Amino acid sequence: MADTKHRALHHAASHPDLEEVLFTEDEIKQRVHALAGEIKQVYGPGEFTLVSLINGAVMFTADLMREIDNPVRLDCIRVKSYGTGTRSEGTPQVVASLTLDVANRDVLIIDDILDTGKTLALVCDLACKLKPASLRTCVLLDKKARREVRFEADFVGFEIPNKFVVGYGLDFAERYRNLPCIGVLKKELQTAPAP
Repeated sequence: MADTKHRALHHAASHPDLEEVLFTEDEIKQRVHALAGEIKQVYGPGEFTLVSLINGAVMFTADLMREIDNPVRLDCIRVKSYGTGTRSEGTPQVVASLTLDVANRDVLIIDDILDTGKTLALVCDLACKLKPASLRTCVLLDKKARREVRFEADFVGFEIPNKFVVGYGLDFAERYRNLPCIGVLKKELQTAPAP
């Protein structure tokens, strides 16, 4: 019990703008390592193409790649959905698409968070039209309470409650991406700051 109390205090002290820390840097590292193992079991030793949804999945993708010794290719897609708010804004839009040819190749799409499901559904639909040999998805966080379309990721790091989280690539108005942990942003800070 004392250890749990100490841990909670340690978590809260990580950053003054966080209400609580859901996952520490060490917990994220351990889960990313385990996820890489799950991915390698599916793909075996073969080559596959990683497609990272930026900016949010940059840190997660980089750490995951370092845990995988398969030959991998990397491409990125930029999708706009949040803007400066805390809720997804209507229909996501692809701002920058793939540059690599993924036809007849195994493709793994990587995102930071799966909430409404709209963004990943859009990106998977786009990728399917390019006729990959296989298409799977990997997300660091799964917020099932926010789902608006039927979508489940093939690989999931952590399931989280319906709270607005930042850190480890996740942002609020382009801030907090650099935090090494993932935490809940204090409610009073969940309003768009001046540009």
